[in-house]
Amino acid sequence: MGKCIGLMALILWLCACQNAEISVPMAEVGLGVTDTEVVFGSSLALQGHAGYLGQETLRGAMCYLRHVNEQGGVHGRMIRLITRDDSYDPPKCLDNTQRFLIDDQVFGLFCYVGTPTTVKILPLVEEAKVPLLGMFTGANALREPFMPYLINVRASYYQETGAAVEHLVNDLKLRRIAVFYQYDAFGFDGLTGTELALKRFGLEPVARTSYIRGSHDIHESLDRIRDSQAEAVVMIGTSDPCANFIRQSLEEDYAPIFYMVSFVGAKELSRNLIQSETSQAKVIMSQVVPPPLHSDGTVAESAREFTELLDLYYKGDEPNFVGFEGYINAKVLVEGLRRAGRNLSRESFLAAIESMQDFSLGSDVHLSFGSVDHQGMDTVYFTLLHDGHFILLENWQDLREGAQP
Repeated sequence: MGKCIGLMALILWLCACQNAEISVPMAEVGLGVTDTEVVFGSSLALQGHAGYLGQETLRGAMCYLRHVNEQGGVHGRMIRLITRDDSYDPPKCLDNTQRFLIDDQVFGLFCYVGTPTTVKILPLVEEAKVPLLGMFTGANALREPFMPYLINVRASYYQETGAAVEHLVNDLKLRRIAVFYQYDAFGFDGLTGTELALKRFGLEPVARTSYIRGSHDIHESLDRIRDSQAEAVVMIGTSDPCANFIRQSLEEDYAPIFYMVSFVGAKELSRNLIQSETSQAKVIMSQVVPPPLHSDGTVAESAREFTELLDLYYKGDEPNFVGFEGYINAKVLVEGLRRAGRNLSRESFLAAIESMQDFSLGSDVHLSFGSVDHQGMDTVYFTLLHDGHFILLENWQDLREGAQP
């Protein structure tokens, strides 16, 4: 009886102190493992201006988890994923995570979406010693300093922006580069990555402008960047404001190179720009997974199972980068459970992830982890908007020479 009263008091205290330092005693956190199932929790945007990212990530992950469960699960256990919408709002994400740990007593956390939301729960993850795997964010705060319970699958924003700046400066010989960013932890991370990359060439942004998360007001930012005579704009934001920026720029006959990091979401940005005259615009997006479909319609080797399962469970959904990343996250999670064996614990699960060296999804995708390296992939791919789709950009010189892809 006393233990129940203590637990209830802890829950009430957590709900009242969302913005305070949070401590969850390990004695109060269940492992989320029974003889028949293992339970994970996922807080992600399922509605609102980033809802498309959460929905596509979830469908990509679930098509594989459903397949595994229909095959009997892992070591006789079904994988149960509890999902809650946080609408890309940090306090909601924190509340969801508290409920996962206290009410649902999950084994681990999975497929969180966004930097400001995920960063908000890091103190809780560290204190509860709960694995968090497959975050749809490349934030440096999830990589440095090293946190043993965080398992990143994708490359970082520093890697994305660093590779982009290298191409812009070395291949295209550009010197005037501006940054348009979301005014929060996500945007700051992309801004810092861009500044660090430019510094390696003795450069700095010719303009730094921002917008408020959830808003579409880009007019002042566009004016400042146009006045700076930037030849390229690095854009760290979500689809709607980035698309607005591109449309307004082109309407004002200002056409620099527009570059965006992967979080924008290629499918949604393409949809947002489909009604605009962008045929002459150079719109580039970095990706952290290869295109699941080649420009000729063939399927990438690593994406064959993904495309088959997506068609099976979500008929009519077109394979895309975001869903493919969710699928890869699920592959890593399941492989970790398999390697951990029947005697599953959080510690054995983490050790199993760390044992994954050169884990292959095909000749084009390999993942490796280690005891002090919890990021499985480092490759950055670049794609170019062409005829309403983002296709692989293999030669940046084509942009300089004005050649068509």
